[in-house]
Amino acid sequence: MTWFASPDDAAVRLGEAGYLADDATATSAFLSGELGKPLLVEGPAGVGKTELAKVVARAHGAELVRLQCYEGLDEARALYEWNYKKQLLRIQAGAEDEGWAATQDDIFSEEFLLTRPLLTAIRRTGPTVLLVDEVDKTDVEVEGLLLEVLSDFAVTVPELGTITATRRPYVVLTSNASRDLSEAVRRRCLFLHLDHPTPEREREIVLSHVPDAEEGLVRRVVEVVGRLRSLELRKAPSIAETVDWVRTLVALQSGSLGDGADAAMERTLGVVVKHGSDLEAAAKELARA
Repeated sequence: MTWFASPDDAAVRLGEAGYLADDATATSAFLSGELGKPLLVEGPAGVGKTELAKVVARAHGAELVRLQCYEGLDEARALYEWNYKKQLLRIQAGAEDEGWAATQDDIFSEEFLLTRPLLTAIRRTGPTVLLVDEVDKTDVEVEGLLLEVLSDFAVTVPELGTITATRRPYVVLTSNASRDLSEAVRRRCLFLHLDHPTPEREREIVLSHVPDAEEGLVRRVVEVVGRLRSLELRKAPSIAETVDWVRTLVALQSGSLGDGADAAMERTLGVVVKHGSDLEAAAKELARA
């Protein structure tokens, strides 16, 4: 399957699906599909890393399979596990009528296999986008599992044999860079770094999502958000929260600078600031802005 015909085609199709991609993003999205290599997208939270995978799936009508990473994630949750309760019931039901060999062959069959995201993505025959989200939150052992899967796009289930992908998924890994990923993982991926956009780019993004907002208001909100990101907040505002803030102001009918927008922005700081300590610092910055 050809995901994108060219970087320009990627930019257009992502844009039609609601994602304004810059040249580097469009080129990386094209090359990932063209070369069949996973795309590692790294950057701070809230800059559109996860959304990129969702939009690639949306642009092609593909199924999105998501593996949300977290500390303590193991093979059973990432790859597959057996339905032990159902196996036990089967063993009990066949205890008197069948020998153990027949029962064992039965309980280690497809009927008792619980597929998790990695195996699900490999087994799908339709267009699939595999999103491995926040891979930096996993343990190093999980990276080894990812290396095995992403190298050959095959999974070995001892009781069933090797399951090989008939149609390789489009793979996106995201990382907030909370820890360094291994060089082995990086070697197998194309790399894209996303950061908070320039004010001009962010205004374009906001207006694409809230077309009924006045440009003066959008300019003001983006300016304030930029100043908030320069503070040492526990959580910097994301692009999505900038969009939500503009939507909030429009909903409050403060959609222009002449309608008391600054007062409304002060009342609705909780849309973009999510910690008490940050709220106080943000209010002071808004008063100075």
